[in-house]
Amino acid sequence: MSTVVSAPPVASATFRPSFFFWMTLLMAFFVFGGFGMTYFFPLATGTFPPAPPVVHLHGFVYSTWMILLVVQAGLVNVRNVRLHRSLGMYAIAHAMAVILMGCLITILGASGITSPKGPNHGIFLGYMAVTGFGLLFTLAIRNRGNHDVHRRLILFAMLPILPPGIHRLYMVPFGITYFPLVPMYITLDLMALAIIVQEWRASGAINKYTWTGVGWLLFQQVFHATFGMSEVSGVVNQWIGSLAYYR
Repeated sequence: MSTVVSAPPVASATFRPSFFFWMTLLMAFFVFGGFGMTYFFPLATGTFPPAPPVVHLHGFVYSTWMILLVVQAGLVNVRNVRLHRSLGMYAIAHAMAVILMGCLITILGASGITSPKGPNHGIFLGYMAVTGFGLLFTLAIRNRGNHDVHRRLILFAMLPILPPGIHRLYMVPFGITYFPLVPMYITLDLMALAIIVQEWRASGAINKYTWTGVGWLLFQQVFHATFGMSEVSGVVNQWIGSLAYYR
């Protein structure tokens, strides 16, 4: 989350967690909590099944991105803008890696589809993750000179890449065998609502970029309920999966 200011404030030893810091911690909880049960713990205990190296590279890129997100929010809280800006330049490159790895892991997942019939929620969410994150993160970087707009867009950019962690937190502890689509989207909607309420309380108005973030989330849900559940999406998924074997 790179922020450009004319005169960076002096770093302070006083740490006062902001709304944005707590939101990044919540997002990190969904990622590490969900994947902790299905990836990190099995990997640590030697029970994770053999997987292509790209799977582990994907896990490394996404987990370090979440750590970077929390660190960046923390640096703003202690007013260390200079270091925040320096890490922000690296964060742009790391975000590109997030998008690339998201594309690769989605193609790899789609390559295992044997029949175009029936929806594949995981693959659809992969499309939405790389597209939504890429769009909203780009807007966040373009608005890095506007601190409030920038940090809210960063939060909205995170929402499309949280579903894999969120649905695991519903499925694994409660033994759910179906894809918990409704609870997952309700969770995302509540997070978006929290961002809106915080902005309204802070400024008395809602910025157009906030509505852009909300609009993407709503578009994803409507698109998921229509195209994502159609037979056409199954055909598209098979074609995407065929890219894994392209020569």
